[in-house]
Amino acid sequence: MLILKYLLSPFALLYKLVTDIRNYLYTIGHFKSFSFQVPMVSVGNLTVGGTGKTPHIEYLIKLFSKTHEVAVLSRGYGRKTKGFILADSAASAKTIGDEPMQYFRKFGKQITVAVGESRAYAVPCIVFEKPTTEVILLDDAYQHRKVKPQCNILLSDYNRPFYTDFVLPMGLLRESRAGANRADMVVVSKCPAQLSKEEMRSITSKINFYAPYKKVFFTGIKYGEPIAFNDINKDIAICDQVILFAGLANITPLKTYISSKYNLLQTFDFKDHHQYTTSDLEQLKTTFNSFPEKNKCFLTTEKDMVKLLDPALNELLSTYPVFYMPIEVYFLENEDAFKTLLLDKTVVE
Repeated sequence: MLILKYLLSPFALLYKLVTDIRNYLYTIGHFKSFSFQVPMVSVGNLTVGGTGKTPHIEYLIKLFSKTHEVAVLSRGYGRKTKGFILADSAASAKTIGDEPMQYFRKFGKQITVAVGESRAYAVPCIVFEKPTTEVILLDDAYQHRKVKPQCNILLSDYNRPFYTDFVLPMGLLRESRAGANRADMVVVSKCPAQLSKEEMRSITSKINFYAPYKKVFFTGIKYGEPIAFNDINKDIAICDQVILFAGLANITPLKTYISSKYNLLQTFDFKDHHQYTTSDLEQLKTTFNSFPEKNKCFLTTEKDMVKLLDPALNELLSTYPVFYMPIEVYFLENEDAFKTLLLDKTVVE
């Protein structure tokens, strides 16, 4: 593995050079960044996937929607459509992407959900379509520099911090570590609950080497009680025997948690943002039927669940017990300080 990294280093240096030049041209104003009157908060990362953007966006939705009209703007990764789309009753994971569909399904009556490859085009579209919008949350827009948010939140996975990683293809960074300095605050995600203050200080010091004087916060993931996806099990608790399937950048933390709570019969680890097919579900059903245990069920994530709402896929699993696992983030400490800094940056009154 180490030899492979060295072999890829020339390509990584070239990639770093290209992204550094791009960022420099934005910094000096050669490439134009657009600002808008409506406050915007960007949540993103330096790495490719897996830092927990979705539950952090949901945290911000809950925070802002108590007092303000909120819109969420995403690229809509994995959707089968193009251009700007405002989510409505006809929306699906295929038309707007799995994560935006998750936001719309959970908060659709409280917020506006939109997708668009060009945020600079999509933001004025949102304001035109929904003129009462007071805050726009930009999902995964850290590298999308055509739009200048009032607050840039950078996520860094505790298990894979950006300051130990390398740019593509040598590592998983989308740009160099120095890009962390554009953040207004850094959130270290997926932290263990018992993370010591000494380790927090050590991590903060390493982050501040690349992002001097920026506030660093620490969050963990809290798993909720599994929820029945279909009517067959809507009135009973989840089974003891579980077949897990999910399309995540890193399934290990979820798999570890599930193993600690249930008897994990088998795991299907699909790629991140996997688009399920009838063949996938037939394979799942065959596996399910192969186990002799009677008290068994399927378990998946909320992000995967919204893709199973497709009528053809839903029909295939309609007679099988399927549950999904909701998650949310929590702050290990200083949550009030995070809220204060966030509201100060966004100038929301």
